[in-house]
Amino acid sequence: MERGTIPHGSDDGSVGDVAYLARSPHRIPTLVLLTERPRSRSELCELVNVSSSTIRRTMGEFEDRLWVRKDGYKYVATRLGEAVAEGVDELLDRLGTERKLRDVWHWLPDEVTALPVESWSELTVTVAGPDCPYQPVNRFESLLGATDTLRCIRPEVALMEPCFDLLCRLVDDGLDVTIIDRLNCHTYFYSTYPERSTELLERENFSVLEHDELPPYGTTLLDDRVAISCYERESGTVQALIDTAHPAVREWAREVYERHSADARPFEPAPLPG
Repeated sequence: MERGTIPHGSDDGSVGDVAYLARSPHRIPTLVLLTERPRSRSELCELVNVSSSTIRRTMGEFEDRLWVRKDGYKYVATRLGEAVAEGVDELLDRLGTERKLRDVWHWLPDEVTALPVESWSELTVTVAGPDCPYQPVNRFESLLGATDTLRCIRPEVALMEPCFDLLCRLVDDGLDVTIIDRLNCHTYFYSTYPERSTELLERENFSVLEHDELPPYGTTLLDDRVAISCYERESGTVQALIDTAHPAVREWAREVYERHSADARPFEPAPLPG
């Protein structure tokens, strides 16, 4: 078959091209590499870890589709190849985000699920797994270290307790914190960490409010981002943390915070025994 003669009207059409790219794990990375700069066959073999015969065959198939052309002893992506690589790369990025979102989708507020699909790339999704159950907490800790203000609604014990030492240090350094949660969560910290909790409650930059009717997810407003924490309903364990700087999410989170803070009550701890 002559170069550039892949039939346009073939039965599988564009779906066939997608299937062709996806069938072997080296094809998409190879095409993306060629959009960066011209590369030799030996360089491509090393970068994508396949044999010379595989790359030779792949380059022939790419040339048939007019995605690449030969430039001396190197290959370079054509404008068609660049368009394909860009589109596939965007699709993979979107699917990567979707794979993380699908397991926590039912926990998310409607305002977040209603975001334009194009905005999904702005969501950082951190999911707990069997081998890394504390990844959402670790992500939350990294966000704490990059803000001067913290406004939390239902942060839950499972999210805050691992960060408690860090939070105390940050409050000492001037972090301005307001936490709105259920009474039992505040009582847990006050009874488990009585000295440090008492010290925190005496600080002007640390406020604790209680509220009886909170959403099933946590919402945290930071200087530049919003974090949404998803909990397993029975155990209260943190299943995922989703954070973003998307303006629509920030506006929604601000409204949620103002609505709940308006009718929240100051936490008044009961005297500790002894």
